[in-house]
Amino acid sequence: MFHSLGKYILLLHLSFRKPEKFKVYWTEVMREMVSVGIGSLGIISIISLFIGAATTIQVAFQLSSPLVPRSIAGSIARDSTILEFSPTISSLVLAGRVGSSIASQIGTMRVTEQIDALEIMGVNAPGYLIAPKIIAGMTMVPLLVIVSIALGITGGWIACVVSGDVSPADYISGVHSDFDGLTVRVALVKAVVFGFIIASICAYQGFYTSGGALEVGQSATKGVVYSCVMILFADLVITRLML
Repeated sequence: MFHSLGKYILLLHLSFRKPEKFKVYWTEVMREMVSVGIGSLGIISIISLFIGAATTIQVAFQLSSPLVPRSIAGSIARDSTILEFSPTISSLVLAGRVGSSIASQIGTMRVTEQIDALEIMGVNAPGYLIAPKIIAGMTMVPLLVIVSIALGITGGWIACVVSGDVSPADYISGVHSDFDGLTVRVALVKAVVFGFIIASICAYQGFYTSGGALEVGQSATKGVVYSCVMILFADLVITRLML
């Protein structure tokens, strides 16, 4: 474990060395941002709408007491979406979509000796291949989480309109009542950390791939599994420290 941790830290150190040509690295960062952000927008939007709708319906189902105001469904759905569903579930989905792509892409370059060719030409391979992905992950995952929060709350409103379990006016009232900006700050901190975890762990697994196509698939699988475990662990730590 300590050997792998040391290799991981050294790889991160190499990844953020001063670039040889800033323009080339900047182009890679922009390309990775488009891949991570725009490429994941569709699946994040669909998941957020359905999770927001399902959460609101389940909360409304449990509000059986006439003494409990129906508007509480909006506040519960809002806080659960902001604090947990949008950052954590979105990041777990991104670990499967983005993380596996990163690990397989870098792993393929390793087994086909493209990384060796870059190093022979004097290019800092970790910096060229990994740093743009980490920067893109830490930049675009928070933006995707913001979109996810907005769509999750919108999905809850749509569920109220369609099902009628809670009136849309009560839902909107609950969303607005007793809002604490700390929840959004916690969600954004989680998103930045999760973006770093996904990109760095999956890039590490891909960079140290050895063998052939079978090992590339195994590296992608390990990257996704380890990323998901670390996302859940980081979620617990950040929640404990900030709330």
